[in-house]
Amino acid sequence: MYSLLFKLIFQRMDPEKAHHLAFRWIRLAARIPVLRTFAAAVLAPRYKELRTEALGRRMHGPFGLAAGFDKNAVAIDGMAMLGFDHVEIGTVTAEPQPGNPKKRLFRLVPDRALINRMGFNNDGSAAVAARLAARNPVFRTTLGVNIGKTKVVPEDAAIADYVTSTERLAGHADYLVVNVSSPNTPGLRSLQAVDHLRPLLAAVREAADRTVQGRRVPLLVKIAPDLADEDVDAVADLAVELGLDGIIATNTTIARDSLGLASDPALVQETGGLSGAPVKARSLEVLRRLYARVGDRVTLVGVGGIENAEDAWQRILAGATLVQGYSAFIYEGPFYARAIHKGLAARLRNSPYATLADAVGAEHKKVTSE
Repeated sequence: MYSLLFKLIFQRMDPEKAHHLAFRWIRLAARIPVLRTFAAAVLAPRYKELRTEALGRRMHGPFGLAAGFDKNAVAIDGMAMLGFDHVEIGTVTAEPQPGNPKKRLFRLVPDRALINRMGFNNDGSAAVAARLAARNPVFRTTLGVNIGKTKVVPEDAAIADYVTSTERLAGHADYLVVNVSSPNTPGLRSLQAVDHLRPLLAAVREAADRTVQGRRVPLLVKIAPDLADEDVDAVADLAVELGLDGIIATNTTIARDSLGLASDPALVQETGGLSGAPVKARSLEVLRRLYARVGDRVTLVGVGGIENAEDAWQRILAGATLVQGYSAFIYEGPFYARAIHKGLAARLRNSPYATLADAVGAEHKKVTSE
């Protein structure tokens, strides 16, 4: 049904306009009590065997919505209604910004991928913080807040910019993510270098601890799939050194030529970050490398090309405690999370693992025990 709707309506629309239309429908459904209850019953069935503990939270399952879909924290309940076990909002910057000029979002349908150069378009951390403070949750879900650098802020002022957002948002977050890996903000990815990343993460950690009394807000960093292997290792070592709570692997890629893309070459060469199925292999490779380096000392979140339950299961076996999706949601529609949960539960039941936690990193543990 959704595939037909996508072909007849959404695929013919400008991708950003289609996103806003679908977004409005989701928000509307979540505001109507009878409709949201029915939708959640159908789209968000719970499986006891998938219950997950991560980042100090108990979640219905491991599968969440990646940052980028709900930039301004306006549809958290709507996304929980659709079955996402955690929702990561953002990326939010200290100052509001419109993002890059349109057109800035492109579908690569034959490749089940997206290219975006949105440029962190968002309402700014003050407005998002006010929205979160006024929120009256309908569904219980874990809320992640992803923060990035305001575009006009120079690199030498980036730490202060992130600290401002941290001070405003940390109190509303179940976990906080430092995004240094989007390709659409000039100079941002240079912050992934350990010499820049260490003081940034330390400052955000200090600001979160100072701002939020009585609990520790877990802190994660999101990295790019384009990092060289030695840089992935360096980030992993830094995470252990700083006592970081987690690493999200990975963001979008700027790679094109090595991915065997089948879409129109002119479309493929649009600038921006590529997400979806073509990122799958490298994202999984980075995840495996991270787990081999940090083991269970740091929570790993697998994202990038998660199209189905098998993709999610492979990330868990490779070391991810949590898994996120976004681009495939555009192609799969409202039953996306339901299918992931159903498939994960079936795979766990047919596996040698008693719990989902036992499956995390099992691929690596099997190799090292042989």
